[in-house]
Amino acid sequence: MTIRRDPVRVSVPASSANLGPMFDCAGLALEIRDEYTAMVTDDAGVRVEVEGEGAGVVALDETHLVVRAMALAFDALGERPAGFMLRCRNVIPHGRGLGSSAAAIIGGMALARAMVIDGAQRMSDADLFTVALALESHPDNLSAALVGGCTVAWVDEGRADCIKLSVHPEISPTVFIHEGALETTKARALLAPTITRADAVFNISRAALLTHALTVDPGRLFTATQDHLHQDARADAYPESTALLHRLRAAGVPAVISGAGPSVLAFGPVPSAIEAKWAVSQPGIARNGAYEVPIEAH
Repeated sequence: MTIRRDPVRVSVPASSANLGPMFDCAGLALEIRDEYTAMVTDDAGVRVEVEGEGAGVVALDETHLVVRAMALAFDALGERPAGFMLRCRNVIPHGRGLGSSAAAIIGGMALARAMVIDGAQRMSDADLFTVALALESHPDNLSAALVGGCTVAWVDEGRADCIKLSVHPEISPTVFIHEGALETTKARALLAPTITRADAVFNISRAALLTHALTVDPGRLFTATQDHLHQDARADAYPESTALLHRLRAAGVPAVISGAGPSVLAFGPVPSAIEAKWAVSQPGIARNGAYEVPIEAH
C-alpha cells in the first residue's frame, strides 16, 4: 500500500503578486493561511467540506480546485486512492488579489504528495512547481505559496523555477482587503496587447531596483514600486482601490495593487489619516510556504 490511511493536513499561505513593477514575476507570501485535510475512504469518489471563505459557493465535487490539483499530483505520481474526504478551512479571501487560487493549487498538490508514502522522494518541489503550471500558467503566486517569503519566478522551456529573496527585517506589509471580488481573467483582459519601449525600460529599471530595496535598502521601496504596465490599465476596474493607492503614495507610502486586485498592499507604517472602508490586516510575511501539519492521534 503506497497511500497513507491516516489523515493528512497541509497549510499554505496567501500571496501578493506583481509588487508593482514585477508583473507575473514576483510574489510575497503572507501569513494568512488555508488548511486542507484529506483522508482516504473505503468508498469511491470524493467528498468535500468547506469552512470559511467560499463556503456555500465553491463546488463540492471533483471540480473543486483543490481536488483538481490533487488529481494532477496523483497522476504525476502514478498513484490515486479510490476515494477520499477533503476538508478545507479557508481563510484567504477569494477574488481579492491575494493568491487564493495559487494556494488551492499548491496546497492541493502538496496534500496529494503527502498522502503518498514516498511522495516527497518521487516529486520534488521543483517538479511540483512545474506540474502546477497546468492549472496556473503564471508562476508568481505559485512560487510564493510553495516556498514562502518573497520570490522571483520564471518559466524556461516549460520548467518553472524561482529564487527566494532574503527580505529586509524592517519590511512589514499592510494589506487593505477590498470588500468586493474581481476575477483575475477579467483583470487580465483589460491589459493592452503591446507596450511601449519606454514603459518596458521603466518597469525593468524599477524591477531591478525592487530586488535591492526588498533585501538591502527599504528606503528605495517608494521608487521601486512604481509601475507603468498594469495598474493604470486596470484602474477603472477598481476605482476605490486606485483612489486608495493614490492616497497612500501621496503620503509617501510605498503601495501597490495586490496581484490583479482589488486589494492594496502597502510597505511600512501607514498614516492614521489614511482610511479605507475595507478590512486592514498586517499579517506578516510567511517565511514558509506549503507544509504538512502534524495531526495528533486521539
